[in-house]
Amino acid sequence: MIDLDEIFHKLSRSAFRRKFRLTGRELAYLETWGIEHVMKQGADLIAQRLAPAQPKNDGRQTPWRNHPIFVAQHATATCCRGCLEKTHGIAKGKELTPLETEHVLAVLRMWLLEAVNR
Repeated sequence: MIDLDEIFHKLSRSAFRRKFRLTGRELAYLETWGIEHVMKQGADLIAQRLAPAQPKNDGRQTPWRNHPIFVAQHATATCCRGCLEKTHGIAKGKELTPLETEHVLAVLRMWLLEAVNR
């Protein structure tokens, strides 16, 4: 796994990743329910959609909108196992370890907190 500072430096150089913003209903949802509630849901979403060794529909399993976690996943390259491997150095084909899951959730939390303060 790569250090969080280095991850965010890599993400800042990607025009694709920089275009994501938390707006509309996703921002309202985060502001209404708070970061802890959203992160609890995020942990469940990561466990179901990203953590398995062979996630169902890998590469297409993360919607683009309708939850702050989904937007954050695309912005932080934690949307599929391919992006996770390329950007975060977490290999495909094996279940995420608790440490790797913690890394993904830390990246998502950091992005969400920065997105609210933009």
